[in-house]
Amino acid sequence: MNKKQKQANILIALIVTLFIINYPFLDDLTEKFLSSNREQAKVLRIIDGDTIETNLGIIRLLGINTPERGEKYYAEAKSFLEQEITNKTIWLEKTKEEADRYDRLLRYVFLGNKNINIELINNGLANPYFPSGKDRYALKFYDSWKKCVGEGEKNLCENSDDKCADCIKLVKLDYNNDEVVLGNNCNFNCELTSWSIKDEGRKEFVFPKFTLKQNNELNIVVSKIEVDNTEGTIYWIRQDYVWTKSGDSLFLRDKEGKLVLYYSY
Repeated sequence: MNKKQKQANILIALIVTLFIINYPFLDDLTEKFLSSNREQAKVLRIIDGDTIETNLGIIRLLGINTPERGEKYYAEAKSFLEQEITNKTIWLEKTKEEADRYDRLLRYVFLGNKNINIELINNGLANPYFPSGKDRYALKFYDSWKKCVGEGEKNLCENSDDKCADCIKLVKLDYNNDEVVLGNNCNFNCELTSWSIKDEGRKEFVFPKFTLKQNNELNIVVSKIEVDNTEGTIYWIRQDYVWTKSGDSLFLRDKEGKLVLYYSY
């Protein structure tokens, strides 16, 4: 073993030792290193729950999706940002992509050490959203969402009190073929009219007038052509895919918009 190899082995051993005995220390160093790559900006106005205008341009908050105008909790998400960061100096941090197709800068927003993006999730005003693949913050975001759902009280995380909420189960999500199978495990029929299925982004299917009979299953299949619904199958007519193969989520909500079930992969 030559001198360089010995030095490399010693360095690796030191790093492993530090990691084992003082992981928080290394995590703190990582945070400080990443913070050195951040840039400051002044918030001029709030456009909606995940979009703001700054002196550097329009910013689309990374890692989250908030309700659109006209949807439940749109106003609350926008108001949250207005109270938190309007007219304040913030830090912006980017990851893999500079901007989206609308030329909005893609950034994480920090007020001091507070990650505003994740705060929206903590308050049930956004769900995790990583259409281009998960990054270093993804695990924290999904953990925060699961905690919010577990509490079952805040806004988008509010659990359904419909009598069928405990009956309807996700039997299968085939993201390669854009197919969802739901099952009714109860000994009574469940009215699903106006319930909805949604991905992490903007793709949403609202159930037509439909009853899922007791102990039966239902297939929801994405189709690019008009197909008549048949016994046990409903077609979701779209011209593009729904489920992102790099990772996505399914949200099933009742007619009041309350959460029935959530699944992420």
